[in-house]
Amino acid sequence: MSDTAGKTGSSSSSGLQTLGEFIKAQRKLLELSQRELAKRTRLSDPYVSQLERGLHEPSIRVLKALAKALNVRAETLLSYAGLLEDDDEAKVTVIEAIQADEHLTDDQKVALLAVYRSFRNDDL
Repeated sequence: MSDTAGKTGSSSSSGLQTLGEFIKAQRKLLELSQRELAKRTRLSDPYVSQLERGLHEPSIRVLKALAKALNVRAETLLSYAGLLEDDDEAKVTVIEAIQADEHLTDDQKVALLAVYRSFRNDDL
């Protein structure tokens, strides 16, 4: 019985670690300090630090605030937190997202797709 509890805890901490790494990566992409992210989300600086290190399991309210501050979909953070199951049918590919973006011109879409394909280095 203790083995199962240990595995669950380990799996949970691994998920929290992954969530924390994602939050930190997104924050750095936006060139935000932990303090700036904390201010945007109305969280304390130490709590943001603990989230990034995978030490706390955030509430849905906190995940929604983080999603808004990091310009990502709330579902993305909910999924990283293990609160949503992966649904392959619901995933949108990068190519589909670029093609569906109404804010891009056709020329911009072609350019973005060319860059994306060059990074992937495969025949998409």
